[in-house]
Amino acid sequence: MSDATGFALQAVSFDGLKGWGDDDPSSLFEVLDACRRHISEIKPYRTGSLGLTAIDLLPLLEEAKDFRPSSAQEARTFFEKRCQPFRIIRTDGANGFVTAFYEPELEVSDRPDAIFRFPIYRRPDDLIDLDDQNRPAELDGSYAFARLQDGVIEAYPDRRAIDQGYLDGRDLEIGWAKSKVDLFFVHVQGAARLRYPDGRIARITYAAKAGHPFSAIGKLLIDRDEIERANISMQSIRAWLAAHPDQVDEVLWHNRSYIFFRQASADDPNAGPVAAAKVPLLAGRSLAVDRLIHTFGFPFFIRSESLTHLDAGKPFQRLMLALDTGSAIVGPARGDIFTGSGYAAGELAGTVRNDADFAILVPNAAAARFL
Repeated sequence: MSDATGFALQAVSFDGLKGWGDDDPSSLFEVLDACRRHISEIKPYRTGSLGLTAIDLLPLLEEAKDFRPSSAQEARTFFEKRCQPFRIIRTDGANGFVTAFYEPELEVSDRPDAIFRFPIYRRPDDLIDLDDQNRPAELDGSYAFARLQDGVIEAYPDRRAIDQGYLDGRDLEIGWAKSKVDLFFVHVQGAARLRYPDGRIARITYAAKAGHPFSAIGKLLIDRDEIERANISMQSIRAWLAAHPDQVDEVLWHNRSYIFFRQASADDPNAGPVAAAKVPLLAGRSLAVDRLIHTFGFPFFIRSESLTHLDAGKPFQRLMLALDTGSAIVGPARGDIFTGSGYAAGELAGTVRNDADFAILVPNAAAARFL
């Protein structure tokens, strides 16, 4: 067993991964090849604190380049021959945990009017990246962005200030939405399909954030005894906001974090959005992880006995690829499952809050470091 801060890696056999023999990871190979192209032709993914690098992953990706399995067994055998599974065990004894995310579809217009009133903003010019060299002492280390104004680096205006007009008149609008709540949930998801009145489809994806920590409005509503903890979900939060329109601003402004977007390719409407790993997400097989710990592109086998509505009543047990991240995804055994695009995917994602077992598959050459 190899120890890391706050968690341990325990080597296991594939036979020791409950549910492994029932999975069909055949659909992952095209995504693996997209990761290979990004690492080889653009740049390697940033290495997480676990120490696994894109170079550790590359031999597996090279062997997957032209491999297209003819059966689920052949797909599993590919990984069995080339990888060592390690169960991720939190040293505090807590279970792993999964939620889910999706790509919403948002009704928008090219121009504002009485209906389409809520702007979707590009990254502003006065927003800068922070690191340990330029971060002011008064800003917490979690701040990755800030405002540079007249030579002074300071916290960027938050959600309330931006909603109240801080960015007005700067020609940053990608479009305008007609629902403030729908737009808020696009901020939470970090990407969206945009549907215009004439039927056109476009896409936006995350570009940057104002810098403030994410504060879950679901937790706020639980703490205020507005929604019972057992009933919290995206659907119950939306229902509460719809029933309390006079409190929408107050509740949304509790989450000071604000997301800026960039326009993304919509050439293939059937492909998933391109997220942090710079490859299209595959519904049901893409996982957002804590990138401070993990490195994009690595396979994870996730099993949750209690998560059954994604697989027609059966426990969720799938090999997935780490392809995205998020400010709420913190910890070694914490993941966010991508369920797809549109309303139905949102209905699936909104109720996922389940304990889960996490195992990372490490290519054999690199696995020796953890044995």
